[in-house]
Amino acid sequence: MCGIAGIVDSRGVSADEVQRMADSLAHRGPDDATVHVEEGVGFGFRRLAIIDLVTGRQPIANEDGSVRVMLNGEIYNYREIRPRLEKLGHRLRTVSDTEVLVHLYEEHGADLVDFLRGMFAFAVWDRNRRRLLLARDHLGQKPLFWARDGERLYFASEIKAILAVAPRFRELDPRALDEYLTLRVISDPRSMFAGIRKLPPAHVLTWESGETATRRYWDLRFEPKQTLSEEDALVALDEVVRDSVSAHLVSDVPLGSFLSGGIDSGIIAAVAQSLIGEPLMTFSGSVPYRDFDEAPAAAAVARHCGTRHHEYRIDGDIICQLPTLVHHLDEPSDPLSACMYHLARETRREVKVALGGDGGDERFGGYDRYYGMHYVRRYSRLPAPFRRHVIRRILDLAPTGAWYKSLSHRLRWMDELARVDGGRRYSRALSYFYFTPRFRDRLYTDVFRSLVEGFDSEESIIAWYEDPTRVKEDLDRMLLADSMVREPNHPVMLLDRMTMAHGLEARSPFLDHRVAEFAATLPVDLKVRGRRRRYLQMRLAERYLPKEVLGRPKQGFASGLPYLMGRQFHALFRHFLPNAHLVEAGYLRPDEIHELLRSHFAGQADHGNRLWLLLNAELWHRIRLEEVSVAGLEEEIAGLLGLGKERRERPHPMAV
Repeated sequence: MCGIAGIVDSRGVSADEVQRMADSLAHRGPDDATVHVEEGVGFGFRRLAIIDLVTGRQPIANEDGSVRVMLNGEIYNYREIRPRLEKLGHRLRTVSDTEVLVHLYEEHGADLVDFLRGMFAFAVWDRNRRRLLLARDHLGQKPLFWARDGERLYFASEIKAILAVAPRFRELDPRALDEYLTLRVISDPRSMFAGIRKLPPAHVLTWESGETATRRYWDLRFEPKQTLSEEDALVALDEVVRDSVSAHLVSDVPLGSFLSGGIDSGIIAAVAQSLIGEPLMTFSGSVPYRDFDEAPAAAAVARHCGTRHHEYRIDGDIICQLPTLVHHLDEPSDPLSACMYHLARETRREVKVALGGDGGDERFGGYDRYYGMHYVRRYSRLPAPFRRHVIRRILDLAPTGAWYKSLSHRLRWMDELARVDGGRRYSRALSYFYFTPRFRDRLYTDVFRSLVEGFDSEESIIAWYEDPTRVKEDLDRMLLADSMVREPNHPVMLLDRMTMAHGLEARSPFLDHRVAEFAATLPVDLKVRGRRRRYLQMRLAERYLPKEVLGRPKQGFASGLPYLMGRQFHALFRHFLPNAHLVEAGYLRPDEIHELLRSHFAGQADHGNRLWLLLNAELWHRIRLEEVSVAGLEEEIAGLLGLGKERRERPHPMAV
């Protein structure tokens, strides 16, 4: 796991600018640093040593130095690939996973990605052809950004590395802001910066003779095997998961596993424990708010499996480090990132690699909306006049409810979604708690509306949901849209940045592309059956997890955080939003922001999610566009909340 950066420019590249790019990624690779510059290209590398601790320095070259490679991530099947390359006459000088990429490229060119299993973002420089090849893994676990400035191309693991040497890209993309406020997602290839692009998952980019070209090398197609029996499917699922976890255990350094208390991380930890033989170190975060805290369930799994468990308390004071989260993300933040940032910091004190359960919801149908859409379809069959003149009037009189799963919120959610259909209905299922069209109409200035005219901020979801070639069933349409848009650009993005902020490698066996391909063959009733989410996965969990965990409702790691941090949230909303710089920049209308604040604080409506989006967009604007000091903003927030430095940064171990 590493940070990579580079520049290609036929006019020349200086070692100093590549060094600055690499230095901005030091948190991703604290173990080693390398800069390599030759005619027309510069590579900057920061290393987190996981495999081949002695000889694995990068970039790694072929025998004559004409091909060089830098890798961020892990190639899990490199030990299978290596002997095949040696039989073809290649001489490998290291035992690292990176070196197989060099020789695979010599044999197969850009098609080398077809042989890989792993999480990766890598760069290949072919001196003879004057060609740069960039590639990103199947489901987007590892990030890769690029930007073009005339004859010069920049690439890096994080946006901040590009900005370190090309400040002209410090310009907001209005469409990205529009999409973020609508979906809490910035879909690839878009980033928050107008001239900087994400390389999408499962894509390769080539730069040759001053021209760029991208192509998709892998597809996820849902082709359920309707004749597959439930028992055969369960056996096959067990084998697929155990195979994936086994592949993810390759490491030359201490390895552990996150435990959130949910099914996904529980299965991964339990399977890993059964495979390694000795006690596995597990790590969980406690968010102590009423029944939201998942730490007791995580501890129950740890006891059941016999792991060495570590538990850390997370409290509302972590809001002080919100500017640091935005800095590491290069995008607006999310409450989950705050929890993950602090859990990763404490986990890194014990291990350098941690497994997690990310991706399980999108593979096996874990979200409430997957069965909720069934009720929306039934509700939408009621006559439109009855819904409009009777039910909607009743809903207008009902209290909004203080929680997104409250009955009134569920009913309003169904009523909102019943007004549209198809992919628009599913995109609205995601945007309902953020800024739907009626909110955006009031919030956006005429100038902002003109900048995004003709852009559909829900199109990224709609296009995948309505894809005519990859999917047929309604449930699988939702899973495909989530896998291609929301998953890589939100939870997976947060996981990478928050763990790598501390030099911790996070691995997710459910994000293995072979697991995704298997899940896509499952009939929909083995994923969601009535109100029973993740049906087949729950049957697998019965083999590995204690009964008291199996019956728990899904909550999510950070579900309690907005309530635990209610006082802190309110203080930040009142401080930053009435005088938002996004208003001064001409994007948002101040009267609507004041109305959101007024109705939220008066208890007339729950705008917590919307205000959080605005707060994070505001802090991002100040940090990334105005270059306001992160430390200065944190001091400002600490003073606002009356917190000293020692209280803001202290760890909270509860049990080891």
